[in-house]
Order: sequence, then C-alpha cells, then structure tokens
Amino acid sequence: MKKLFLLDAMALIYRAHFAFVKTPRITSTGMNTSAVFGFTNTLLEVLTKENPSHIGVAFDTPKRTFRKEKFEAYKAQRQAMPEDIGIAIPYVKRLCEALCIPILILDGYEADDVIGTIAKKAAETGEFEVFMMTPDKDYGQLVSEHVKIFRPAFMGKPNEVLGVQEILDRWGIERIDQVVDMLGLMGDASDNIPGLPGIGEKTAQKLVQEWGSVENLIANVDKLKGKVQEVVRQHGDLGLLSKELATIHLEVPVEFNEKDLERCEPDREKVAALMDELEFRQLRRRLLGDEAGEAEAKAAVLGTPDGKPAPGRRGKAASGGSQMAMFGGGNATADAIAAFEAAPPLARPADATVEHSGSATRRSILNTPHDYRLVDTPELRRSLAHFLGLQESFCFDSETTAIDPVEAELVGLAFAYRPGEAFYVPVPADPAGAQAVVDNFKVVLENPAIGKVAQNLKYDLIVLKKYGVNVVGPCYDTMLAHYLIEPEKRHNMDFMALNYLNYEPVTIESLIGKKGVKQGNMRDLDPAAITEYAGEDADITLQLRDVLTPQMADVGARKLFDEIEMPLVEVLADMELEGVRVDMAALRELSKTLTIDLEQLQLQIFEMAGESFNIGSPQQLGRILFDKLKLDNRAPKTKTGQWATGEEVLSKLENDHEIARKVLDFRELQKLKSTYVDALPQLISPRDGRIHTSYNQAVAATGRLSSNNPNLQNIPIRTPRGQEIRKAFVPRDDEHLILSADYSQIELRIMASFSGDPAMTEAFNQGRDIHATTASKIFNVSLDQVTSDMRRKAKTVNFGIIYGISSFGLAARLDIKRGEAKDIIDAYFQEFPAVKSFMDDSIVKARQCEYAETITGRRRYLRDINSRNMNERNFAERNAINAPIQGTAADILKVAMIRIHDFLKKENLKSKMILTVHDELVFDAHKSEVDYLKERVNDLMVHALPLSVKMETGMGTGVNWLEAH
Repeated sequence: MKKLFLLDAMALIYRAHFAFVKTPRITSTGMNTSAVFGFTNTLLEVLTKENPSHIGVAFDTPKRTFRKEKFEAYKAQRQAMPEDIGIAIPYVKRLCEALCIPILILDGYEADDVIGTIAKKAAETGEFEVFMMTPDKDYGQLVSEHVKIFRPAFMGKPNEVLGVQEILDRWGIERIDQVVDMLGLMGDASDNIPGLPGIGEKTAQKLVQEWGSVENLIANVDKLKGKVQEVVRQHGDLGLLSKELATIHLEVPVEFNEKDLERCEPDREKVAALMDELEFRQLRRRLLGDEAGEAEAKAAVLGTPDGKPAPGRRGKAASGGSQMAMFGGGNATADAIAAFEAAPPLARPADATVEHSGSATRRSILNTPHDYRLVDTPELRRSLAHFLGLQESFCFDSETTAIDPVEAELVGLAFAYRPGEAFYVPVPADPAGAQAVVDNFKVVLENPAIGKVAQNLKYDLIVLKKYGVNVVGPCYDTMLAHYLIEPEKRHNMDFMALNYLNYEPVTIESLIGKKGVKQGNMRDLDPAAITEYAGEDADITLQLRDVLTPQMADVGARKLFDEIEMPLVEVLADMELEGVRVDMAALRELSKTLTIDLEQLQLQIFEMAGESFNIGSPQQLGRILFDKLKLDNRAPKTKTGQWATGEEVLSKLENDHEIARKVLDFRELQKLKSTYVDALPQLISPRDGRIHTSYNQAVAATGRLSSNNPNLQNIPIRTPRGQEIRKAFVPRDDEHLILSADYSQIELRIMASFSGDPAMTEAFNQGRDIHATTASKIFNVSLDQVTSDMRRKAKTVNFGIIYGISSFGLAARLDIKRGEAKDIIDAYFQEFPAVKSFMDDSIVKARQCEYAETITGRRRYLRDINSRNMNERNFAERNAINAPIQGTAADILKVAMIRIHDFLKKENLKSKMILTVHDELVFDAHKSEVDYLKERVNDLMVHALPLSVKMETGMGTGVNWLEAH
C-alpha cells in the first residue's frame, strides 16, 4: 500500500523548541534556530527511514477557528507564542517548499481537523496506510485499521506507532470513538477544555466503561451516586461542550488529491541556500548528499584553482550513501585519495598528507587532508619526542581503560602539532613497559616553555600524574574555552567539531561498542585500530583551539581563561588525586540507624493510613492521601491523571495531617541511605582506600563548581541525620585534623559591594549581624528589639532578594499572607534603595547587551531578556541580577583556591586541600601546621578579589568534617 505521512507542524515545532531550551542552537547572527533544527532532523529521519510515498505538513491557521467561536475561553490560557517559535515558522514553511512538500492549512480550522479529514479520505480509498505524525494525544480518536499515530523519536525514546489496540489500551476503553468521551469528561488543560469539575482520568475511565458516552451518562444521571451525580447534574452541559471542542472534525472542505501529496524532487538550490542561512552545515550535507561537497572535497585535497590549500572548516565526506540517503549521493572521489603518495614518517609536509591507518573502507577526507600515524617503536618515539620539543605548543590526548582518571590505566597517547597530522603512541599494559614509554615524553610534557593543548585537560593531568609526569607550561583546554564563550551549551569535542568544524568524529562506540555488558575496552584493541580515533581527537582539539581563541577574545574572556580557569585545572587535579578518607565503621553504624528509623516511620505511616501500602508508589500514596483520607480534593494531578505527590504538594499538607510530614521524612531518610550512606563505600578506590570526587568546571553557567561521585553539593546538612554524613569524612591519620574554611554570607557581601548601599556596607564592615540589621530597618525597631521571628523573615528576604524573590514566593517561604510579604519587600527597598537601583540597573544593562557579567568578565547570556513572553523575560531578569553575584562568588572562591594551592606547594606543607563544596574549603591539616594554615588560608580567602565590603570566613577543626564545620 502507499504510505502517506501527515505532519502536525506546530506540535513538532514546539516540541523541538523546548527540547533545546537549555542548550539552544544560536547562529553567528544571534538567531535561535533550535525549533527549525529539531523539526528538520525529525523530518529527515522520516524521509530517510520511513520513506513515505506521499507527505504533507499541516499548520494551524492564525485566524479564529470555529472552536473559538463556540467557546471564547478555548486555548485562552495559553501563553503568548515564544518569539523564537514565531521566527521559526516561516523557516519551516520555506523548508517544506524547498523539499517539495505541500503545506496544508485552512482558515477556520486547526491542523488536526485538516489532517483528520485527509487521513479519512485517504484511508477510504483502500490504497493508503496513513501515519499522523504528532505527539498530541487527541489524535487517538482518528485511529483506524489503516490510520495510525506516528510519534517520532524524542529525548532517547524511539519512534512509536499507535494503532487501534494501543489507543484502546492507553485510555482503558472499548471503542476508539470513546476517546472524545474521555476528553469530554476529564477535559484538556493544554487547550483549556474544561471537562467536568473534579473528574480525572481514572473516574472518566470508569464512567465511560459503565455508560459508554457522555450523552448516555447524562441521560442516566439519576442512577449515579454521591459527588459524581451532583457534578453531572450541575455541569452535564459542560461535558457535552467539552466533547464537542475535543472532537476532530472530519468534514473540512479540503480535497484529497494524491498527486498533490506525492513525493517529488526538492529544489536543491533552495535547500542549500536555506541550510547556509541557518548555518546547518551537517544537515546540508545530509540533505544534499555527497555531490554538494564533492568539489569542495577535491579542492581540499588537491588545492583550489589558484593552487593554494583549501580553506574552511574540517568536515568528513561520506564513504557511502547510507549516511545521506535522502536524495543525491555518490562516493567520495577516489582520485582525491590517490593524489597522494606515501612518505616516510615525520617527514611529509603538512599540506601534502594522506591517512594510511585503519581500514580502507573507513577512509575520510578532511578540509585539511590528514595523516594519523602509529608510533610504535623506540626510534619513532624518540623522533616524535624530538619534534614535539621543537614546537611552541602541541596538543595531546590520553587513551585509557576507564572513565575515572584515578583508576584508569594508560592505553596510549596521541599528539598533534599542526592541523591534519597526528601521532598515536601505544602504551603497554605492564607497569614497567608503560612507564618506559611515558618517560619518552616526560621532558616535553614537563617543559614550561612549550604550550599544551587538550580537551578536558584535568583528566589527562590526573592520569599522567600517576606515571610521575607533571604537565606544565601555558596550558589550553578547549572544553573550558568553549565554556567561557557559550556557558550554557555542550562542551564535548563531538559537539564542537560539528558546530565549528562541520565535522562528525568517529565515535568511541564504533570501536568498543555501546555501554553495557557487551562494551569492550580500549586495551583489547589492536593499536592500529585506535590510531585513527586517537589521532582524530588530538587533531580536532588542535583545530578547535585555533577556532575558539579569537572567539574568546571577542567575548572578553581571555584573561579569565588564563588567570582563573586554566590555573584551577591543576588545583582540581591535585585535589581529586589526593582524595579523602572515609570512616567505614561510621557509615555502617549510620546505615543500621537509618534502617531502624525507616522501619519505625513506615509503621507510623501505615498506622495513620489504616493499612499497609508501598510508600514509594505515587499511585498508592495518592490513593491513601486523597481518595481515602480526603486531605485535599484540589491537589494537582499528573498528565496521566494520577494524584501528584511531590515534595511541594506534601509540604502544603503538613498542617492538615501528620502523615504528610512523615512521608517527607521517610523519603529524606531513604534518599540519605541510598544516595550516600550505602553508596559511599562503593566509591572507595581500591588503589588507595580513599574517595576521589570529580569536580566539574564546565557545567554550571554561573561559574560555580559542581561535583559527582559523590555529589558533595547535595549532601544534606540541615537535619541531624544528614549532618552525620559529614561525620564519616575523616583525616588521613592521627597526625592530621580536618580543617574547614567557609566564606560567611559571601553573596550578600557581594550585593553590598556592587550596590554600594551604605547601610549594608557599614553593617558588614562593622561586623554587625546583617539579618538583625535588616530586620531592624524593615520592621522599624531598634536592634535590641529585633525578635528571632523578625530576624528569620529578614534573613529570608536578604537571600531571596538576590534570586529575585516575589511577594508570592516570600509568602510561601515564610507561610505568611501575600500582602504581608509585599509590605516586607517594599520596606526592604525603601530602607536599602541602592540595592533596588543596582537591581534595576542590572536589568537595563542586560537588556542592552543581552548578557550579565561578573567583575572578572564571566558572562551569562540572557537571550530572552527582551522577549515578549513574560515568563521567559522574568526568568532572564532574575538571572541579570543574580548571575553577576553568584558568578563573582564563584570567581572569588576559585582565585582563593589557586592561591592557597600555590602557597601549600611553595611552603612544602604536609597539609593538603582535599574538598570544596559551595563556599567552603576543606583541608587535611597536619596538627603541627593548623595555626599557621588557619592564618594564611583566611588571609588568602578574604583578599582573593578586591571588594569594598569586608570579607569574612568561618574556621573550624575536628576529627571529622562535621566537627570541623
């Protein structure tokens, strides 16, 4: 049968836009192309993999529809369309035009009506299998034997085809036409279809199963009982209206002409022009096939007509039609590869090279022709080390046996010092042989006059430190360079290669397989098989350095890069390798205690519920709380119609019933036990018996460090049981103590300094309690009249202001009325007018340049600061205030860490810096050095960066981290 695909354009465009909301695709002109990119990818997947014979893309009309005429509130709750989507729609239509795909649109009707009508007419011919491509659940009412829903792959979920049985199972109904009865009863919040008040999916399901339809339910209202009878009696007309609004109309005045929907040849020139305008380089290649790039590939290899090497980004031509099978194609020209002749290792000029490693079936041509060579003899290693020693800088990369650098063993080293050429040095498994190979390159790696380039340099530093190599010299990490240029995007090499070099690297999975029981290890591969992969890593990283360097200068980030981020890499590498000792006995004891606590809490919850149930099941918990105990009939429900039982919901119920508090306590202890108490022993290194957390320098857009394995930032400290986790972190031996140094109210002090507010500045510089001072001012009482409740409220306001807290948010945090919260905020700004001026000025400045920055020049881009969408704009405005403060706090801590690390090394102290979390530094302090360490650490922390407000730290020592804190 013929295959017709009908795409719901707006549903797919919205889905694509929000899939990239955290890492948007921005062109060099500043346009957000996420929605177009996602839609194009999805469309291309369908064209290549599903190969429809007929296709059409349906759009909603911007004019009023018959549903709006029937019910004015229809879709009225929806926020204004995000500007970026409004910009994307014309591009999607241009894409369809260029690909010769008809656009389906009719004033007065929505896309689902148009799709439904055409789908019905196509199916009635008996010649078509129709696939309605949409994530929208309403389309379930249209499914029949030859009409199905096609949900494209999304966020890791594969394509899904829903036929009659799948829809019936999804809704728990007997007939497809009952989908609209379900929607009529339960409503649809996304479209503002009201449904019957208080009727969720489960109740609707029972009613449809029993009565068959909304109409029959209303006709039998006298047979109903309780609340349902009352709702149906009073609001039956609303159910009928909702059903009508949810019904997709199948009599839209559109003709079905299969010739109009037949696949046809695209306009290649229009496709190329559009892809270039959107800067979709990889998609351009996939859409147009090899032919579009064949001349470019030849020029890259053989030189341009003027005889000079071809410029441009590094890209890989196809080795076959499988990668670009939409239309066009053809293999990379064999003449291009044949144009080169073999040459002795290390002797061929950079502009006349050809790869000769790996299988001939995997050959690839780069815009800069490349040559990746295996260096596997003592003579070749010495020769390579000699040439590296002659360079101003070179790139290096390590291939290892594991992701964890502390546990990983070297498999090989890759080097590159000019584009298109790289060398792979295998390292044997036996320790003596491995050390001998590494020693060949120790001199050049430790030469302070030679620059070193790497991607995620910290990993390589840790690995090499275990082989006695301390990499020094002007270092350059491409991951961190990109982090400073685009802090909210991804920073892995593959992503950057695709975006900056138009090149898709070989994946690690192609060598060792995907993660899981069948994944192999680099150690098991023949060195020749690794050469292409490892050489490519070094080569691409070197080329990325050349692309990113001028961009760093453009955003004013070079000083930040050279003076803070790069020096910090060495600090973090040493801390991670050092690790921290954990008291196993303390963890075992705490695990036993938590087990008893959880058992007792469970019994208490069962007693309150009147039955036993699975507390970890949201469905069962919702039944107990809301169906049985009737705690709150207005509690929200999930998209599947289940009661919502998240922390926010339960927190609001604490005053209504003790069971809510008990469930929250149960969850907290359960998480504490599984995430930390029982997990920490699994993280202890067999190499030295210590835990080695990994610090992430390029994750948080604010500049803050994060950590994992374990995540130190999330260790709970506000509850007694949570605090006991820190009790398990202990000094290395009896000669040491744990020393904790924590910045005191650093973000508030930065706010005072930035705003120049005299009252706040004086309070900090005179050492007064800032929260009591704030309470005194906003409640208009003297300092000695400030109560603990006043101080609590002032503290919440002080920290909340930094994050742009609203009166609604303050009211929720303090459990007070919104009016009182508004009065407190108004009083705050009246007493601290300079703070209000700083906040307003920060927003104005951000609107002008679309970013906020710290005193070191670290930028947080705020591309929605001028958006017409209120929620997006408000979020950006809050970041305009907070980002400079939080980012400056991060910079201060980083500078302090760098200087303390230098101090410890220069003075050759026995004490070590071992942990950092939030604004705190933790040391393994030798008892003989504690007093001196306190003095110097405090001095280096408070004077890290110049501010007009005095900085303070809190210091403590103890036999464990809890005691020191």
